[in-house]
Amino acid sequence: MQIEKVADHIINWLKDYATRANMNGFVVGVSGGIDSAVTSTLCAKTGMPTLCLEMPIHQGKNQVTRARKHIKELKHNFANVSDLEINLTPVFEQFKDAMPQSRETSTLDLSLANSRARLRMTTLYYFAGLHKYLVAGTGNKVEDFGVGFYTKYGDGGVDLSPIADLVKSEVYELGKYLNIIEDIMVAPPTDGLFGDSRSDEDQLGASYDELEWAMKSIEEGKTSLDFDGRQKEVFDIYSRLNRANQHKMKPIPVCEIPVHLKK
Repeated sequence: MQIEKVADHIINWLKDYATRANMNGFVVGVSGGIDSAVTSTLCAKTGMPTLCLEMPIHQGKNQVTRARKHIKELKHNFANVSDLEINLTPVFEQFKDAMPQSRETSTLDLSLANSRARLRMTTLYYFAGLHKYLVAGTGNKVEDFGVGFYTKYGDGGVDLSPIADLVKSEVYELGKYLNIIEDIMVAPPTDGLFGDSRSDEDQLGASYDELEWAMKSIEEGKTSLDFDGRQKEVFDIYSRLNRANQHKMKPIPVCEIPVHLKK
């Protein structure tokens, strides 16, 4: 990958899109992970106002520390960067208290995890509306178009996606070029939605490197029958998640009414 040219291409794309849309800048949710660190840095490099939002909900201390350290570095390097911390924990707790209690623990946990992401999306759009900013998405290609590892209308609710054509290894490559802090570069990826230490790999059952391999294998026309052992296991994990999450990756279905029924 021609890393410098890729970075310049994304930065120019962001700036051109915002200018054509007559918007003032960008707002990014910063989590302490590599994707949001790279996205916020690229937005900052446009020279346009970039608001970095921390939105903790029972967040792990190490995630908060990494996010703050990254934002501090960004503000030191870019005068156009500002930040706010919006503690959404009380809002989340009030939301939980208002909901009927479910006995299905597994579905309850997932529903609440997705609710966290949707509270954050609402917060991002609140500030986007205040300042006439665009909400910059932080999803990469494997998450957004491979396994659908995001929350519909949560972290999937954005105005534009600057790194969604890059697989995770390419995001790390870009992060190294952009001098993202070491704490973030070496941290295990996590969505932080469950209030515990589980990583993305724990949830997905495969690493991003493995999922990238499976994604490429499918693009090359391979099937599960071409592999055995761990490769077959990873290929099947990827295929299962890709099928299950197509509802996130395809446009919202519209029920088209036959013309003769409208007469």
